Amino acid sequence: MDAVLTGAEAAFGIARSLTGRRWVWRHAEDRLALAIAEHTGAPELIGRLLAARDIPVDRAADFLDPTLRAYLPDPSVLTDMDKAAARIANAVQNGETIGIFGDYDVDGACSGAIMTLGLGAFGVPTINTVPDRIREGYGPNAPALRALVAQGASLIICVDCGAAAHEALASLAGIADAIVLDHHKIDGVPPDILATVNPNRLDDRSGLGSVCAATVAFLTLIATQRTLRKRGFFANREEPDLLAMLDLVALATVCDVMPLTGLNRALVAQGLKIMGRRTRLGIAALLEVAQISEPPGAMTCGFVLGPRINAAGRIAESDLGLRTLLAEDQASATAFARTLDDINRQRQTVEAGLLDEAMRLAEAQFTAGAAVAVIAGEGWHPGVVGIVAGRIKEAFNRPALVAGIEAGRATGSGRSIPGIDLGAAIIAAHQTGLLIKGGGHAMAAGFTLEATGIDALRNFLCDRLAAAASLPSTAELPIEGSIAVAGATSDIAAQIERIGPFGAGNEEPVFVIPRARIVKSDRIGRTETTIRAYVEGEAGGRLKAMLFRAKDDALAKTLLTAGGAPLHLAGHLRADRWNGRTSISFIVVDAAPA
Repeated sequence: MDAVLTGAEAAFGIARSLTGRRWVWRHAEDRLALAIAEHTGAPELIGRLLAARDIPVDRAADFLDPTLRAYLPDPSVLTDMDKAAARIANAVQNGETIGIFGDYDVDGACSGAIMTLGLGAFGVPTINTVPDRIREGYGPNAPALRALVAQGASLIICVDCGAAAHEALASLAGIADAIVLDHHKIDGVPPDILATVNPNRLDDRSGLGSVCAATVAFLTLIATQRTLRKRGFFANREEPDLLAMLDLVALATVCDVMPLTGLNRALVAQGLKIMGRRTRLGIAALLEVAQISEPPGAMTCGFVLGPRINAAGRIAESDLGLRTLLAEDQASATAFARTLDDINRQRQTVEAGLLDEAMRLAEAQFTAGAAVAVIAGEGWHPGVVGIVAGRIKEAFNRPALVAGIEAGRATGSGRSIPGIDLGAAIIAAHQTGLLIKGGGHAMAAGFTLEATGIDALRNFLCDRLAAAASLPSTAELPIEGSIAVAGATSDIAAQIERIGPFGAGNEEPVFVIPRARIVKSDRIGRTETTIRAYVEGEAGGRLKAMLFRAKDDALAKTLLTAGGAPLHLAGHLRADRWNGRTSISFIVVDAAPA
């Protein structure tokens, strides 16, 4: 294959594709590409792909083989980590009961499971609680914390929440110690508690601000195990294998849209290997329910496992995702997985019910020149507004905030695009008094305000995030090369796989098959949202092409038209493995008339 990577502006001259995107070449510096290839002994294609991702020559080998040895930091670099580890170690040695207060999303469920399993391996009894999204909202609340104490907890650990819960955590003063393991941006000083381990607190110098809460929890267990080792706790007992929980870390990292670079990439790469063994009953049952037979990858986490675990916290039992991950027998795991699958279908129905109206309102705001869309509606379910915000963000390449209004208050979620820090803007809005509460990270945020203040919030965010208004109205699609149908081989697919796992910060390479013709196509699957097509290239050969989550739009209609005019097809080249056999598929993400 000839991977053509140039500095030209418009790839194949496509200024507006069938999805409305402009194709641009993703540039790779030739000398750097060759240097990487020579240094690693990898093919030139690998060198070009790494060069396009600005990977230095001296880090290229670690990128291709992302081991924990190369990337895992000393947990002590995190502020308050040593205090947290020492207190947890005391609880282990004293036989205390530890309460774990979590969050209802995937990161929260995984963080809660990691702490429960890790502390259980140390011999500590734990009590879990997850707040109800509707009744209690996000983060710790005093009644729930005191309930944990009433059940015997002398130490409470908040995971994926708590960094801004000053008032709620103050209710524990004198009755229990508290530790927060979080990653959300902090508005000012952390709570006055025993320890707040958060790489995004203002005085933290760890450089780990892009990790999720599950990673913070995992590092805390490592630090605790090290402390116990120094105290001789494991002199007559076996140390638990904490690495066995990397599947949970990987799942949380992908689903919380953390950049898959550096440490995150190493954690996900190793975690997916563990997930592939299907030894965690809850995850194995979810994969079975979703009819996933191939080894799970980052896409499996983001589009199969994540939505099902999230669905419970959005519209049903907030702790069902956590219970699924902690399932101890096959029957329970299967029952939980089937319930989550059903709830996810309900979530899709609820989402579809408000998506069209939300899109229409967002389009009106963007047409009027808004840099950010802030929309709300009476009765909109707060459990799906974040998903809808994500859909709007994808459609318009702009930050979007969507809220449901109930009893005069708007509660919602926002999603952003690379380079636009929504979490910091929401914190600033809270500081100015526009919000009752709010927080998040660069790509996502949550907020609550009086419904009468929605216009003021929109004006504030449009001013603070004005740079978003100058971005293209639809995202540009970076193209990394062209490939002939006859050149789409398993060897090329295997080379591309070495750059994975793919996700935020390490996007899967997009290649173009020029002047392809659709020979045959149809809709397949239970919901017929997948299009399977067979394409022929100019120089011959035939290749299977797939379009997932197909809509009734120009792209889908074009792919379903066999024998039409030639197309430039943009997508990902992947190897499909089944029963020991490997076939090649082209996963379509866009197309344009040739």
